[in-house]
Amino acid sequence: MGKVTGFLEIDRQVHKYQPASDRVRHFREFTLPMSDKEVEKQAARCMDCGIPFCHGPTGCPIHNQIPDWNDLVYNGDWDNAIRNLHSTNNFPEFTGRICPAPCEEACTLNLEDIPVAIKTVEQAIADKAYETGHIRPYPPEKKTGKRVAVIGSGPAGMAGAQQLGRAGHDVHVYERESRPGGLMRYGIPDFKIEKHYIDRRIEQMQGEGVTFHCGVNVGVDMKVADLLEEFDAVLYCGGSETPRPAGIPGSDLSGVYDAMPYLVQQNRRVGGEPIQSVAWPSHPIIAGGQHVVVVGGGDTASDCIGTAFRQGAVRVTQLDIRPQPPEKEDKLAVWPYWATKMRTSSSQAEGAEREFQVATLEFIGEEGQLTGVRCCEVDDRRKPIAGSEFVIRADLAFIAIGFAGPAGDSVMKELDGQVKVVTDSRRSHNVEANDRDYRTSVDKLYAAGDVRRGQSLVVWAIREGRQAARSIDEALMGSTVLPR
Repeated sequence: MGKVTGFLEIDRQVHKYQPASDRVRHFREFTLPMSDKEVEKQAARCMDCGIPFCHGPTGCPIHNQIPDWNDLVYNGDWDNAIRNLHSTNNFPEFTGRICPAPCEEACTLNLEDIPVAIKTVEQAIADKAYETGHIRPYPPEKKTGKRVAVIGSGPAGMAGAQQLGRAGHDVHVYERESRPGGLMRYGIPDFKIEKHYIDRRIEQMQGEGVTFHCGVNVGVDMKVADLLEEFDAVLYCGGSETPRPAGIPGSDLSGVYDAMPYLVQQNRRVGGEPIQSVAWPSHPIIAGGQHVVVVGGGDTASDCIGTAFRQGAVRVTQLDIRPQPPEKEDKLAVWPYWATKMRTSSSQAEGAEREFQVATLEFIGEEGQLTGVRCCEVDDRRKPIAGSEFVIRADLAFIAIGFAGPAGDSVMKELDGQVKVVTDSRRSHNVEANDRDYRTSVDKLYAAGDVRRGQSLVVWAIREGRQAARSIDEALMGSTVLPR
């Protein structure tokens, strides 16, 4: 906790943003950092609530010890704050930027709509740690002689690889793209997280003995079977990348795209790379001067909106089949769980027109080129309401309705018939492995992250990578000191 009466004396404050008119002119991060003293005041608001739901099962998936490091920051002990934070989270600079902060939803002060600014404090701790030299390589004191391969270098693969490397194993990470980071690098725009944060962690991990092999598409360039023969264990962290099929007529028109090729292209441009990706090949997609429609209501849809505005889109309309949520939730009915309420992302606040309870019936066009989107209003059962049809002008449309499982053209293709696949409640087809030992049905093969649980948050991927590393270490050595 922080100051006993801090929550009574200090108002909640979080990072402020550059004005929308300024931030849409670039792809850099646009949060305005708070001073150390301001952050310490926010940490002081952490109250002695008895049961800290913020790091329980309803709050933080990796169980960050939030009251502890809030107290350390309040007392100006930033060094021990980062040590505490790193004990549960390998990459707090990632989660401090892109996590939706279920911990703040679970904060006791959220009953009064004034939760502790946990995400702001977490990001400040991580950034301060770089300034003071606390984020540096921590190589193991001795090597075990065991070798582990990790397929995929997203947050799950990175977390698993770092933990295994620190346990003394010889860890090799295989990434099909030209740089590590997975969709955290290529799917999440730079205005949400600049990629030098990933580069710094990769450099740290290399200093700890982890080897990265980029441009290697496992299942195509080399076989999973060869990795299983060469290494003592293989951890599969391929993510969830297959776009969920929309089944909307006209999806084959020029100008209609799944969201991810568009986002990957722009991230590659910002990173100074050729726009063609191994997994997301496409001709150039630019929203400048275009009327854009985004189908979907989640984070990926929001990222498309922010990217389109920065490219100079004339108008961006977001279509969400769900009813418009209430401005304020019933606290006593939902707290400390994540509440359904009206939320406006920074990208949506840049000028998007949002249509709720609207179904996308058809993409319409002329001579094979998209010209509009035919829509209608729907009832509470998502059934079309007669006479409510309308057409929105569109030069570009992006489908952002989620992902249905791992890519099927490489690892999964080779493992077809060998590894068990399960279908979750969202009809996603994921690799079967429990969340205790993360073993698959193939000997020596483990799976963690979105490839196992379906599309989820970066913080969940970090959790699964860490826990899978512990399971692998225990299986190889008979015991483990890695935290779960």
